[in-house]
Amino acid sequence: MKPTASLLARRTLRAAAGMLLALLVFPAAALADGPTIESVAASVDAVWILLAAALVFIMHPGFAMLESGLCRQKNTVNVLMKNFINVALGVIAFYAIGYGLSGDGGSLFGTTGFFLTGVDPREPMTLIFFVFALMFCATAATIVSGAMAERMRWSAYLAYAFIMTALIYPVVSKWVWNSGGWLFKLGFMDFAGSTVVHLVGAVAALAGLIHLGPRIGKYGPGKRINAIPGHNLPLATLGAMILWFGWYGFNVGSTLSAGDTALIGWTALTTTMGAGAGTLAGMATIWIVAKKPDLSMTLNGALGGLVAITATCAFVGFASAIIIGALGGAFAVGAALLFDRLHLDDPVGALAVHGVGGAWGTLAVGLFGVQGITSADPTPVGLLVGGGVRQLGIQALGVAATVVWVFAASYVLFAVIKRTIGLRVSEQEEWEGLDVGEHGTGAYHGDFLGLGARGGEGQAHRAGQPVPALTAGAPEAV
Repeated sequence: MKPTASLLARRTLRAAAGMLLALLVFPAAALADGPTIESVAASVDAVWILLAAALVFIMHPGFAMLESGLCRQKNTVNVLMKNFINVALGVIAFYAIGYGLSGDGGSLFGTTGFFLTGVDPREPMTLIFFVFALMFCATAATIVSGAMAERMRWSAYLAYAFIMTALIYPVVSKWVWNSGGWLFKLGFMDFAGSTVVHLVGAVAALAGLIHLGPRIGKYGPGKRINAIPGHNLPLATLGAMILWFGWYGFNVGSTLSAGDTALIGWTALTTTMGAGAGTLAGMATIWIVAKKPDLSMTLNGALGGLVAITATCAFVGFASAIIIGALGGAFAVGAALLFDRLHLDDPVGALAVHGVGGAWGTLAVGLFGVQGITSADPTPVGLLVGGGVRQLGIQALGVAATVVWVFAASYVLFAVIKRTIGLRVSEQEEWEGLDVGEHGTGAYHGDFLGLGARGGEGQAHRAGQPVPALTAGAPEAV
């Protein structure tokens, strides 16, 4: 049948579009002999890793929404500023120092690549890997933002975030993810960062909280624990869902190649199973303990499951993923309640989610791990799947070494900050809110200078009266 004029036109347009796409994606090859299989694969991998980096970047607005929603209105701008600044400050610190420390060199830290020296600009994959690695580095830094919220000086946070992204995180990244790192050589397994990202951020937060102390009014006489509710649970819920979405870049993107579709599918499913199981277990745990299915704890259950499955998503089966995620969610809720009893005032539960969840997920590799799980010849390494105890010992050693390094470095860092520029805002500024005191503005219409969104707290406190936001209708935590 003779083609019609409209059909010929459509075919011509499709051919032209195909040629244009080839010129845009493969300019050199298109002008020469056409794209090869290798060049197409390399281009697809580049796009895949860059897309994964963009998904990890989306986790930062997720953290911003979650943390600001779980904090009081008068500190919203401060929380948002910290999450917004992490990547901006991190890219400078990581470019100048962090990338080099995490790269080639000795077994403890890298010695080349500072300021990207020696990087061939004709090797675009190196630059794309830099962007991908940077997003992980900035994510570790942002964990401290929520744990130390509502009383930390802005200048102190900037100093901390620079050192974290320039020095503290890159050393652990070198140990675990660089082929010359000492933990890598031992066979330590952390696919996407339960230890390298999440445990690092949580341990740094713990060191900071020891120096910082709890918020005013959080703990009363005896064992009394005053609830300080967040101001916007819808915002916090949106943040948690954005984090779950971005986690596909975090975990699935860590395959570092679009070619292994079996591994991509496997990590995507185990990640989803871990998150789902963590959500249900977190909800069940707080329902049993507090007699109500609390929303904020359910959100942290989901995040605990995600953190736990991060190390194991490419190394465990589906049933194991559900177990790991469920325990991660339950541990996140239980640990949050425990830390509160220990007077570690963490407004968003970061210590429990990222610290306990990160350690558990890393150790879970030694219990359920299987190397080459999507290959024709998978090798069990976990104790409970027939692999013996060796991998569990390596995982425990990696967790312990990370805790020692990060806690020591962070404790010294926060001590220096405390004694120089100061770590904590004044009592009056804390009552009135960091938005006004640190940034000169409020987050919502109606916030005003001098009082902040809950200025009545400061007035009541100075008059010796009860503080409504802390006592009225605020039940003792269990």
